[in-house]
Amino acid sequence: MSASGAAPHRIGEFARRVGVSPGLLRAWEQRYGLLRPVRSAGGYRLYTEQDAERVARMRRALDDGLSAAEAAHAALEPLTPSEGLLDDAAARLLGAVRRYDEDGAHAVLDHSFAAFGLEAVLTAVILPTLTQVGLEWETSEAGISREHFASHLIRGRLLSLARLWSRGSGPLAVLACAPGEAHDISLLAFGLVLRSHGWRILFLGADTPLATLAATAESTHPAIVVVTAFDPARLEAEAAALRRLGRSTPLALAGPGASAAMCRRLGVRRLDGDLVAAAREVASGVVRVASAPEPSA
Repeated sequence: MSASGAAPHRIGEFARRVGVSPGLLRAWEQRYGLLRPVRSAGGYRLYTEQDAERVARMRRALDDGLSAAEAAHAALEPLTPSEGLLDDAAARLLGAVRRYDEDGAHAVLDHSFAAFGLEAVLTAVILPTLTQVGLEWETSEAGISREHFASHLIRGRLLSLARLWSRGSGPLAVLACAPGEAHDISLLAFGLVLRSHGWRILFLGADTPLATLAATAESTHPAIVVVTAFDPARLEAEAAALRRLGRSTPLALAGPGASAAMCRRLGVRRLDGDLVAAAREVASGVVRVASAPEPSA
């Protein structure tokens, strides 16, 4: 399933749809990185609506007289969606959640992913909606049930986008929630954005024991391990184990529970701000993940 909700296509069908020969599509993919196919369960390369949009933009740029390299650069420039349209999508998603309208919520997500792309929808539609639902959770029984409904629906949608995200040859990130922490949607969002930059993701999810995480890191040698928590007490309770893990593997703490002071005290990295922005920073090398700190004597 693609982010837009439309079924992806193998290259022959995709070529007929976009009006470009398979050979030229392969050349644009290899030379300029224009296409970013996903893999089917059988290993076939599948092309999505986002690929089709980039091909259309490339063809328009070529028609305007740009060279192939210039046209590819223009096609790969991120679209800047209207802030008002994103706000409207967030409002419609929140309305669907309040009505317990599963089909309506998925329709909003289908349209939003197709129109704006993964990062914009995560940042401006999904996470703000979950924040608002969480605030309403504090005020009524109906708010509690809506929070469960929204979390289940959105978590399932993000997991569907995460299928096969451990494949590939990019650097590996191991992602886990601290022991006792059940909120993993922000961490899923972080992993999806990191995956879009070519990383491989090993997602351990909610309530991960530190011993399990340490054993996983030892066997997989990740470029970074990220542990998230909303409650600082969950990290404080595991301070000694986190300090040991940080001595043997590149470790970062994230979420509202990870303060700068705590990370300095434990000698580990901190992913500041929202996790979508943090994923971009990790992928771009702003947050260094190439090597682990030297073990202490």
